[in-house]
Amino acid sequence: MLAPAAFRQQLLGAIPRLRRYARSLVYEVHLADDLVQTALERALAHWHQFDQRRDLSLWALGILHNAHLDHRRRDARTTPMDPADLAAEMDAQSLAHPGPHDPGLRIDLQAALRRLPPDHREILLLVGVEQLSYAEAAALLSIPVGTVMSRLSRARVALRAALDGGSQPLPGTAPALRRVS
Repeated sequence: MLAPAAFRQQLLGAIPRLRRYARSLVYEVHLADDLVQTALERALAHWHQFDQRRDLSLWALGILHNAHLDHRRRDARTTPMDPADLAAEMDAQSLAHPGPHDPGLRIDLQAALRRLPPDHREILLLVGVEQLSYAEAAALLSIPVGTVMSRLSRARVALRAALDGGSQPLPGTAPALRRVS
């Protein structure tokens, strides 16, 4: 059964938000577009499960987030990409799409975001970029609001330290060891 026209129209309106979040998660335009496509297909296939009292774009973001987790799980079972190739690809993409004011800051920000653990990066993007409330982000990720707040706080501290050139390691990374004589 085909989704109602009003539902399809609302879903079309959510595409820019879905694309922005997907690109922030995977950093590659073609992978982000594939992720959005998967989310749209799932939303259209399960349109009858949508609760009209909810915001459709939040529902679609949840579907996209779950699709992203599915892809991460699948990719974890396959051979990982060489980190040098990934870094070169990310730098090329950053240079191809410089920010309006400070391309160097944009490159540093993207590098710092890539180094954050996925659960911290997701919270930072949902609250900071997509402007979701803590409650909306918690519902979307199926975690308590307190967890959203603590992850967001840790992510902001780590991001600030990385951008300030601080020596504090990012969460999920091992601290640098120093030699003691």
